Amino acid sequence: MKATLKSLRETKANPAVSIFVKTHREHPANDQDPIALKNQLKIAEERLTNEYDKRTATTILDNIHAEIKELNHNLNLDTLAIFASTDDVQVIRMPIDTTERVVISHRFATRDLVRDMASAVHYYTLVLTRDNARLIEASNDRVVREFDKDDDLQKNMENIPFPIENNGLYTTGDGGSDRSSNNESSYLKEFFNQVDKSVQELWGERKMPLVVVGDTKNIGYYKEVCDRPDNIIATVTNATNLEDGSAQHIINSVQEAVEGYRTSLHQAAMGEIDKARGANMLQTDLQEVYRSAFQGAGETLYVRRGYIQSAKIDEKAQTLSLVDDAASEGVTDDAIGEIIEHVIHNGGEAVFMPQDIMGEDQPIALVTRY
Repeated sequence: MKATLKSLRETKANPAVSIFVKTHREHPANDQDPIALKNQLKIAEERLTNEYDKRTATTILDNIHAEIKELNHNLNLDTLAIFASTDDVQVIRMPIDTTERVVISHRFATRDLVRDMASAVHYYTLVLTRDNARLIEASNDRVVREFDKDDDLQKNMENIPFPIENNGLYTTGDGGSDRSSNNESSYLKEFFNQVDKSVQELWGERKMPLVVVGDTKNIGYYKEVCDRPDNIIATVTNATNLEDGSAQHIINSVQEAVEGYRTSLHQAAMGEIDKARGANMLQTDLQEVYRSAFQGAGETLYVRRGYIQSAKIDEKAQTLSLVDDAASEGVTDDAIGEIIEHVIHNGGEAVFMPQDIMGEDQPIALVTRY
């Protein structure tokens, strides 16, 4: 998603059409989604027809309809976003809430998405039993996907695609030597080693932290054989219905652990801020933060959650001037979103901090690369 948003942000088009539709994950609520999409497309059609020549409007609308012709609303998440120009159309399902709207400009409307993506904890959850393993991708408390055999990300895997069954590495016979403790641990470790090879192959593409769910013994075996134990941010041993529970049930079960991880990130962030301040590599003045972000000097941007500031921005002069009236001509209503986009676009990171840690006196801080 970060790569996609970066690509969209770099695109300049006349026009660049952004359409956002609120969608639903489950039936029967998702029966409303085709109607909601049709309504937003009608708005887009009216605006394009009124604001642009017939050829431009027709080309964009035809491109959109061709792209969504086979759209399966049973696969919807919480928002459907369409980014269209005369040259290309991208349709993206996202696990975030956005306001339904149509935005037509010279650039795609990615700012809200960048802010939401930057503020999320995005992670894999690996569910282990002695008989099988499941892998779920999540963002905060929402499921993005549970990997299955038909998932595009697994079509060309060298290792076993999820879900993975333990076919013969450990059987539940009626006794004998194969039921000894040593054999059990050996068989399970071999199974979990195969599982980990699949985890690491997928991790290599996306590099997300891992939450491991299972009983204490299975988690212990997995930790012994996994290649990257440092990538495990939390383990959860009290989840129920590991084999049959829905993906959302599993993700609900790990939220306390994810929140603990988030808290640890906040604590580490304050240490990094103090360290950068001591090395004279910290900026807190909004004008200087903007200039460094624009120039690509920002390594990590720390922002108080909910912080929005209107300002007049002059990219040529690399200046940012605060204003009180966000509706004034030439004013950017969310200059902080602009800064976030610059930092991420230039390879940096944005971290959102709770208000009790970053207060009114220091709502933003940028650690610079030099």
